Amino acid sequence: MTTATHPLKITDTILRDAHQSLLATRMRTEDMLPIASKLDRVGYFSLEMWGGATFDSCLRFLNEDPWERSRKLKIAMPRTPFQMLLRGQNLVGYRHYADDIVERFVKKSVDVGIDIFRIFDALNDFRNIKTALNTAKKCGKIVEGTISYTVSPVHDVPLYIKMARQLEDMGSDIICIKDMAGLLTPQITGELVREVKNNVKLPVHLHTHATTGLVGMNLQKAIDEGVDIIDTAISSLSMGTSQYATECVVAGLKGTSRDTGLDLHLLEEIADYFREVKKNYAEFESDFRGVDVKILESQIPGGMISNMENQLREQNALDRLEEVLKEVPRVRKDMGYPPLVTPTSQIVGSQATLNVLTGERYKIVTKETRECVMGKYGKLPAPIDEELLAKVSENQKVIDCRPADLLEPEWEKVVKECGDQAKSDEDFLSYALFPKVAINFFARRDGLAPVEEPKVKAESAPAAAKPAASTAALTAPTAPATPGQAATYTVRVNGKTYAVEVIPAGAVATAPAATGSVPSPAPAPVAAAGARETLTAPLPGSIFAIKCKVGDPVNEGDAVIIMEAMKMETEVRVHSSGTVSAIMVKEGVNVSTGDPLLSLD
Repeated sequence: MTTATHPLKITDTILRDAHQSLLATRMRTEDMLPIASKLDRVGYFSLEMWGGATFDSCLRFLNEDPWERSRKLKIAMPRTPFQMLLRGQNLVGYRHYADDIVERFVKKSVDVGIDIFRIFDALNDFRNIKTALNTAKKCGKIVEGTISYTVSPVHDVPLYIKMARQLEDMGSDIICIKDMAGLLTPQITGELVREVKNNVKLPVHLHTHATTGLVGMNLQKAIDEGVDIIDTAISSLSMGTSQYATECVVAGLKGTSRDTGLDLHLLEEIADYFREVKKNYAEFESDFRGVDVKILESQIPGGMISNMENQLREQNALDRLEEVLKEVPRVRKDMGYPPLVTPTSQIVGSQATLNVLTGERYKIVTKETRECVMGKYGKLPAPIDEELLAKVSENQKVIDCRPADLLEPEWEKVVKECGDQAKSDEDFLSYALFPKVAINFFARRDGLAPVEEPKVKAESAPAAAKPAASTAALTAPTAPATPGQAATYTVRVNGKTYAVEVIPAGAVATAPAATGSVPSPAPAPVAAAGARETLTAPLPGSIFAIKCKVGDPVNEGDAVIIMEAMKMETEVRVHSSGTVSAIMVKEGVNVSTGDPLLSLD
C-alpha cells in the first residue's frame, strides 16, 4: 500500500451527474443559482456542472438554453473551476460530428466558462478524442484524458495501463478512471490506481458510482493508493445510482494526511438546500435507491437507470424493467463488449428494450445499433456476433478508419439549414447536435410556439429556490358551446394569451385560432381502406423523418420512416415491394404501437 501524504481533492457532481443519475437530468438552473455563492466558497477542485445529458435535457425538457446556464453559473461562481463531461467526437450528442463542429463546440464551451474537459470515448478508441483534446489544449484548458472502465473477457488492468500511457502521450493533464456503472471492487480499485500512478506521471482522478454498494471500500482503497482527486455528490443527492456522499469523505479524512480541508458545516448547509430542492423533482426520481449487486452483471451506469425507468414508464412498460436488465448483457456480448457509457449505454439499452418489447431479438434494429456494429462509432473491443453482423451489414464491410475521417465538414450546411431561426453561433451548434429539438426550443423561446411549463412542485422548495409564481387564467368561452360541439376558451399563462379549443369526445376539431393558438392534438392515424399492405408503428415514439412520398415505388426492406424513441432512431422498413398509396402521419407527431404509418398498393 502506498502511503500518500497530499490532501485529497474533491469534484462535486451535484450540478450534473448527481441529478442525472437520480432525477433523470431534470434539475433547472433556477434551482442551482440560489446556492451558487455557497458552492463557490467550498474550495472544490472543480464542480461538474455541464455536459453529459444536461445539454440535451435543457433543450428537450426544460425550455432552457444550455449555453446560458453555464454563463449564468460562472457569473455566480467565479472562483471555482467548472468541469464538463465531453463524449469526444460525440460531444454531448449521440453520433459522431465532423471535426469543424467539434472544434467550434469546444471553443464555445471555453467562452461560456468551462475550465476542465473530461473527455472520453465510449469504446476507448482514442482516435475519437483527439480533435476535442487538441482543441481544449490549444485554448489553454485542462484535459482529463479518460478511461471508460468496464468488465469483460477482453478488459483487464494491463489493458487499462496501456490506455493510461496512451492518454499521457496524447497530452492529457490528468488521467481519469471513469467507472460509470459502479463496477469496481476494492481489490481492483487498489491495483488499478496503484499501477496507473506507477506508470504515468500525471494526477489520477477517480469517478465511480454507489450502485453496487462497494463505493466506500473502493474509495478508501483508492485514497490509500494515492489517488489525487475523487468525484463525490453532496449527501442529499448521493448514493443509490449517484456518487458517494461528499460529507462522508470530508469527515472521514479530517485530521489525516489526506484531509480535504473542506468546511463540513458549509457542506451541511448546501446539503440541506438540495434536500428541499430534490422534492421539486419527485416524479422523476429513480425507484432505485438502495444497493443492487446485480448491476455487476447488467453493468448499466447510474445515469442510465433513472432515464430507462422514465422511458419505460412513458411506454407503459415499467413492469418489464427486469427483463430489459437481463437482456442488456446479452446485447452487449453480441455487440463486442462495448463499455456501457453514453452513447453506447443508450444504444445497447435501447436495443435491449426493443428486443423485450417486440418479443423477438433484433426484430427491429436501431440505426445506432447498426452503425455501432459497422464501426461508425469506432473499434469495438471484441468480435461481433456473426448472426447480428450478418443481419445489419447488408453485405457492407465494417469500417476500420477513424469514423470522423469519413465525415464532410458540417458547419456551412448547418448555418444554411438553420438560417435565421438561429440568433447566434451557440444556436447553430445546438442545431448541429439536436436539429429538431433545437428548432422546437427556438420556436418556444422566440414566442412562436407555446411553452409547456415543466412540472415542478414549487411550494416544496426553500424560499430562495422557489421559481417565480406561475399564473394562469381561464376566461369564459368566446361563444356558447352547443352539445357535441367545440368551444374556444382564452387562456392566459404567465402573461401570454392562448386560444384553446376544447373539443367534446367524438367532436371534429375546427382550425385553431390564428394568434397564439395551441393546435389540437393530431388524431390517431387511420389505415387506408383497401390497401394491400399497411405499415404500422413497431413501438411508441415520434416520427423523426419520412423518407418517401405518395406515389413513390419502394422495395422490400427499404427504410421509409424513421422513428425516434428513447433518444435513438429506429428505421421502419417495408415488408414487400409496392407503391406508397397513403401516408397517415407527419413528422413530429407521436404514435403508439400498432398505429398505421403508411400503406402500399
